[in-house]
Amino acid sequence: MSSFAEHPLLFDEAPAQKGAPSYLADHRSRLRARFAEGGADAMPDYELLELLLFRIVPRRDVKPLARALIDRFADVGGVLAASADNLAKTPGIGPAVASELKVTEAVVRRCLRTRALNRPIVSSWQALIDYCHATMSRETTERFRILFLDTKNTLIADEEQARGTVDHVPVYPREVVKRALELDAKALILVHNHPSGDPTPSDADISMTWQIAEACTVLGLTLHDHIIIGHGTETSFRGQGYL
Repeated sequence: MSSFAEHPLLFDEAPAQKGAPSYLADHRSRLRARFAEGGADAMPDYELLELLLFRIVPRRDVKPLARALIDRFADVGGVLAASADNLAKTPGIGPAVASELKVTEAVVRRCLRTRALNRPIVSSWQALIDYCHATMSRETTERFRILFLDTKNTLIADEEQARGTVDHVPVYPREVVKRALELDAKALILVHNHPSGDPTPSDADISMTWQIAEACTVLGLTLHDHIIIGHGTETSFRGQGYL
């Protein structure tokens, strides 16, 4: 099967010359060596993105493209979380590159989900937080998820219950507990995001959480926590004393 790079019309840039220049090969070798020696922590975001783009666009200088993507979407996480349409608006990004970046995002999310699911929450709390950040922190509208747990506090289901606007998401306590009973769950963790990046609970967040907590108590369910995901940070209702 031919590679995307063999079809230059898929990209919004000039066709590649035959054979990569020696300086480009040397640059790529240096970046790969630095990654091999120090891992991702030894590299800024644009260089890490370059490593990824090497495989997607093998015979072009992708450094300007990587910098342009970071300038527009802030960091690697923002690049991968961007929609294919928004990615394609960046000069140099055609449908094929946008598609490959979205595949990469899907692989990352699947790996984080696998780490978090089917394990007791106590031993995989950070994995769960990482998964929630990967799936929600870059969303431009509020999303409300419910994590359903069994008697051993093992995650048995993770479902998006509602989608809202930039600063509000409708949540109905009756629907939350109804779904828990359908799944035979014994405990819940609520998760939603604040697109503003500030995970501070609003009065509406607090009121809604208390309503769900009361409904859970009546039906013998445990509400472990409500987590609000911001940009690189989160707020735990349990940790802040709201529950």
